Amino acid sequence: MLWVYPAEFGSADAAGQVRGSPNRFTRISGASHLFLLTQGYAVLDNPSLPVVGGDTANNGYVPQVIAGARAWIDRMVEMGVADRDRVAVGGHSYGAFTTANLLAHSDLFRTGIARSGAYNRTLTPFGFQAEERTFWQAPEVYNRMSPFFYADSLNEPILLIHGEADDNTGTFPIQSDRFFAALKGLGAHAELVTYPYEAHGYAARETLLDCVARMIEWYDRYVKNAAPRAGSR
Repeated sequence: MLWVYPAEFGSADAAGQVRGSPNRFTRISGASHLFLLTQGYAVLDNPSLPVVGGDTANNGYVPQVIAGARAWIDRMVEMGVADRDRVAVGGHSYGAFTTANLLAHSDLFRTGIARSGAYNRTLTPFGFQAEERTFWQAPEVYNRMSPFFYADSLNEPILLIHGEADDNTGTFPIQSDRFFAALKGLGAHAELVTYPYEAHGYAARETLLDCVARMIEWYDRYVKNAAPRAGSR
């Protein structure tokens, strides 16, 4: 399972710099995806998915994140720690946005979990993440990066999770509400879970326990216990 959160870079050299340290302890807190390790999953935590291009990096966002995800899957299969037919994706916030895009524009994954994400970039018209152009300056980029516009191409099961009191200006709950409505209207296999009183990050013990349980159940159903499928793109 890949738990994703891409980053923009001005150049390939900058994207290729070594980051992090092997001498740090792994901390598990909250509704962490790392709890999946206890259920027999191999988790690739925050793999590098560089989006290169400086101020216009998002012009190539979709093909770059797909290429990055495919490269990581190839590597995991080569190492013998992953079955290409049983790979899932997930993410929180911008990672949820990327999860939806990966499912809409590729068949690399069996399923995905998207938590507290944004799926229609016209609802963040004055920029987002490292994108400084407004919607009116680059409408084609906003449209291309919005998985909402490609909901009819999303043919894998997706679990959407959102806090009902999300106060992050880029990820108001309407993002998940409208994306879910579009998916269900198109006949996609989607579920939406919302948590009362939870903001962009989840805090209540009941919420955290429920979220982790739902994530495990979802991946068990659509990855661990799923029937083999043929073909990928």
